Amino acid sequence: MQKNIKNIENDDNVLLEDLEKRNEEFAVKLFNLRKAPCCHLPNKNEVEIFVEELLMLMFPHFSEKNFKSPSDIEAVLSFLEKKLCHIIDPLREHLEDSPQELAELFFSHLPDIHDKLILDAESIAQNDPAAKNVDEVILTYPGFFAIAVYRIAHVFNNLSIPLFPRVLTEYAHRQTGIDIHPAAVIGNSFCIDHGTGIVIGETTIIGNSVKIYQGVTLGALSVKKKLSNAKRHPTIEDNVIIYSNATILGGNTVIGHDSIVGGNVWLTSGILPFSVVYHQSDVKLFNTKENETINFII
Repeated sequence: MQKNIKNIENDDNVLLEDLEKRNEEFAVKLFNLRKAPCCHLPNKNEVEIFVEELLMLMFPHFSEKNFKSPSDIEAVLSFLEKKLCHIIDPLREHLEDSPQELAELFFSHLPDIHDKLILDAESIAQNDPAAKNVDEVILTYPGFFAIAVYRIAHVFNNLSIPLFPRVLTEYAHRQTGIDIHPAAVIGNSFCIDHGTGIVIGETTIIGNSVKIYQGVTLGALSVKKKLSNAKRHPTIEDNVIIYSNATILGGNTVIGHDSIVGGNVWLTSGILPFSVVYHQSDVKLFNTKENETINFII
């Protein structure tokens, strides 16, 4: 019995030494990873706080802070510009211009972003009978929040700042369940109603005054990696309505202007302007007295 206990103790010592050795090797591996180029990344938490502060400045709905004069707002804009420089500085080696130049360029686009977001909010308010006014849309609608973050991220994407735009849109995705790639091109007066489960792919092009409901996918017909630089996602022209859970796939798929795509429709080819496409369910009537009742077991 004593011999068996000693053997167990020896085995435990060997396991402990082995574990300590593996932990030491793993620590060295993790330390070396921090020297790799992949570690020159923007701080995810700082990026998310930045976009929240930006939205709070543009829309009082997101903040209780009061400003006494326009100069107070100018001071915050200057502060956020410096903050942006700090956030993107780790990406310096991958930037086409200096962090300072890119920050200045971004903030020069801010008035245009704000104007577009007002049009988006107005479009949502006009199209949704449940919306009492534009303020309600800005304050409470996840669709507006997702569009707002997308429009900010899209400008960063156009400035060729890597990673930063995806961190922004994935933050909105996590908050709202709406997945809009920052490289997608979306026109004015964009309306998302409800929104949960919407996916808008990287090469999607959406025109003006388009309305999309929950569960819509604007995706790729093929997901082969070699097609990453090709037009893989559909084009949606002006004044189109796409109802819930419709799936539209393919880079050559063009939904003509003023068309309606019904719920649960699956499209892999384009449709002409002024088209109406809908999914027709297969409905069968039968007499339960003469036929055995169908029981679905889930």
